[in-house]
Amino acid sequence: MSEAENNVVRDYGTDVNFINLDEREIIIIGTAHISRQSADTVREVIENEKPDTVCIELDAQRYKALSEKKRWESLDLKNLIKEKQLSTLIVNILLSSYQKKLGEKLGVMPGTELLEAANTAKENNIPISLCDREIRITLRRAWNSMSFWQKIKLMGGGFAGIFEKQELTEEKLQEIRQKDVVSELMAELGKSMPVLKRVLLDERDTYLAQKIYKSEGKKIVAVVGAGHVNGIIEAINEKRNINLASIEIVPPSSPWVKIIGWGIPVIIVASILLIGYYKGLGAASDNSLYWFLANGIPSAIGAMIAFAHPITIIAVFFAAPFTSLTPVIGAGYVAAFIQAYYRPPVVKEIQNVADDVNKPVMWWKNKLLRVIFVFILSSLGSVLGTYLGAYKIISSLF
Repeated sequence: MSEAENNVVRDYGTDVNFINLDEREIIIIGTAHISRQSADTVREVIENEKPDTVCIELDAQRYKALSEKKRWESLDLKNLIKEKQLSTLIVNILLSSYQKKLGEKLGVMPGTELLEAANTAKENNIPISLCDREIRITLRRAWNSMSFWQKIKLMGGGFAGIFEKQELTEEKLQEIRQKDVVSELMAELGKSMPVLKRVLLDERDTYLAQKIYKSEGKKIVAVVGAGHVNGIIEAINEKRNINLASIEIVPPSSPWVKIIGWGIPVIIVASILLIGYYKGLGAASDNSLYWFLANGIPSAIGAMIAFAHPITIIAVFFAAPFTSLTPVIGAGYVAAFIQAYYRPPVVKEIQNVADDVNKPVMWWKNKLLRVIFVFILSSLGSVLGTYLGAYKIISSLF
């Protein structure tokens, strides 16, 4: 049966797609994640069709955050820093802020239609299936799949967009109402970084399709972002079957990252030893002191600019020269952990982070953003110090 024959338009509109396959009916609702109309359509379809299962484009973590309205309150900041996941947190905050701004303009908060699907299913005693891949796995796969320069480009573009003032006209708002905002954003990123499109859209299309197809019942309603609809329909019609575990694994970093990460310390230490051998212990001592100060001072200055706790500034000054000699942990993570320990954010600051991230002054006032700011500036200081120290020490050999 062709795709055209499988899709039969009923009275719900073009956002609702019907697939008949293997004596089963799968109804896919393509939604805009910030649209009251999408939420109303979702409720109407579920109540009218009475499916055996309702599949939702959510994972357990995102569903809990939406249903309990505690996206940030339960944040374990210290543990997140220990696991070196601050970059994931930053991306989450940027996406949340982007959606929240649009939600306030449109009068509907992000994810309303997904929560509406879950609530409608519960009201009608219909089982729900959370079909999306865990968000942390998706973000970590995306991050680890990018090159160093792609990461710099992404973060630079993200922070530049934070403070960019864009007027949303009525025409633009109307256009947004008809779209899956998150998928649109990911598609734009995918144009400049194809690896992101593969991880954030293509992999998830396949993942969602398989989860939907394997859901129990003869009639399934699936509620997904409009940007996923075509990919899901194609995968279901092809009966595409892959080992989902293979795309639930976080790939290791490029071996070049490890080679460079350990190569720099080896070169620095070897250079100091050679200086000591050829030029004497005094020269080796002077270069060691230069390395210490070249790393410690910029890292401490970065922490000072972020108004870090005095103990954080002192700690990163002494830690940076040593963390720069190992890729296991960076100076920024040391600074962030100590800052979070001595100046932990309160619940209100965590709740308001999606708003505060757009206000430059709040990067110093909101304690969660200040921890991130300390992390970023201390890390940059350490990178600068490593470059200066390495240049001076290697130059001293000749």
